[in-house]
Amino acid sequence: MNSLSAGTPVAESRFKTTAALCWLGWVFDFYDLILIAFLIPTIEHSLRMNASQSAWLLGIGLGASGLGGILFGWLADIYGRKKILTVTVILFALGMLVSGFVQTPLQFFIARFVTGLGLGGEWAVGHALIAESVPADRRARWSAFLQSGEPIGVALAAIVGFTIAPLIGWRAVFILSSCTGLLALFFRKHMQESPMWQQSPRLGSRERLQKLGPFLGAYWPLMTLALVLAIFKLGTYWTCYTWLPRFIQQSFGVAIHKSTLWILVGQAGQFIGMYLFGVVADQVGRRWAFTAFSLLTACALLPLALAWDFLFHQQQGLFWGLMFLLGLGAGCTAGFGALLAELFPTVQRTFAMGTVYNMARGVQVLAPVIMLWASQQAGIEGALLVPATLALLTAAWVWTLPERKGFSLTQGLAVEPD
Repeated sequence: MNSLSAGTPVAESRFKTTAALCWLGWVFDFYDLILIAFLIPTIEHSLRMNASQSAWLLGIGLGASGLGGILFGWLADIYGRKKILTVTVILFALGMLVSGFVQTPLQFFIARFVTGLGLGGEWAVGHALIAESVPADRRARWSAFLQSGEPIGVALAAIVGFTIAPLIGWRAVFILSSCTGLLALFFRKHMQESPMWQQSPRLGSRERLQKLGPFLGAYWPLMTLALVLAIFKLGTYWTCYTWLPRFIQQSFGVAIHKSTLWILVGQAGQFIGMYLFGVVADQVGRRWAFTAFSLLTACALLPLALAWDFLFHQQQGLFWGLMFLLGLGAGCTAGFGALLAELFPTVQRTFAMGTVYNMARGVQVLAPVIMLWASQQAGIEGALLVPATLALLTAAWVWTLPERKGFSLTQGLAVEPD
């Protein structure tokens, strides 16, 4: 029996506290991932980095998150969601703290790598915990709630990066941001463990390794299909958001307040889009929801790609409207928690979810490098065709996966332990 379906005020109150803590953790995770995009011009000058080093620095946290997702997903299936989630928050905060004291590009790469490990682990563990604690008919909505911390984190990063960092310096921003590690104390005291994990058989590392072969044999094709979908969808997002803020600032000389406004408009659209996606996905299914929101993203990107200068300089109302629609379409990122949880059995769920999602996020280490090359070759118009194409691929590829709206996570999945 899950927390919400238990029907008791105490159970529901505890679950809401758990969901709120997971949400806050994701807010600060995404805040860190995006903050570096706003601070990179200053960091580049301070540490004497070239454009290529900066591009790789933007992506190293994403690359490390792939490893973190696999490692901590594996550990969460063994030791529980709550305990490992606490560890990932501490590791993430440690990486932020060290980032404030680095003196060389190599030291910064290492600090960002540590941060990325913690970030990668937190996504899968938090989403598995939520998915295992709610009724099937509301799973997409609760997954969307957790993911909605993403646009809040991006908006917070924009405000801090554009308005606070110039006053106190990038080092102080990282050091102060490491205080998010205090969330770990609240996790330990107030978070509840997944009831589904508690009811599943306990498997040690050796037993789990013995069952890994049969699990991969049964689920590797499905994991591969899900991985490709995640690469397309996350690629749509990251090819925009690790690169576009700096491009707008440097190439168009946009004032800080307008740069911040662009980010906030897009994130407002994404925040609304995530909640809408959760409702739509619970009503009509995951595949139709992914398709509709991805096509909306493409419809917003294509006019920007084909007529950026005209829209940016002469049609400000239409420009801002497209930016809002771009954010609204990006709301389908909120669908991965529920979609991936419904594909894999409880005993290997966080390992599989962490592997798929964070390997896809790890591939995004190439996003700023690809966009730097594309913008140098064809300007902003040509560069924006990259995420537009990826959005169309997302809309088509999601149909290779099974539809499991309303699916019970405790039934119908193979390779559970005897």
